[in-house]
Amino acid sequence: MKNRRTCPNGHSYVKSSDCPTCPVCETLGAPKDGWMAKLSAPARRALESEGITTVKTLAGRSEREVLALHGMGPGSLPKLRSALKAAGLSFRKK
Repeated sequence: MKNRRTCPNGHSYVKSSDCPTCPVCETLGAPKDGWMAKLSAPARRALESEGITTVKTLAGRSEREVLALHGMGPGSLPKLRSALKAAGLSFRKK
């Protein structure tokens, strides 16, 4: 069942899930460049909710920890590995 909603910024949208994220606000706030711009919105939100906003903070986590985050899928791992490699870093070993 789809529900019409309005976000605090006044954007009207329809969602069939319980996800409270406004798609208009999400698009407006999405990074245009950098490593996080390559990720899907759910994966980006998963990292941001954990305070992971730099590759350095990402390197402090293991792949298993990152995959366990709600919204993070295995398809994001190659993008994350690439971002870490470009910075001379890698995921923390277990």
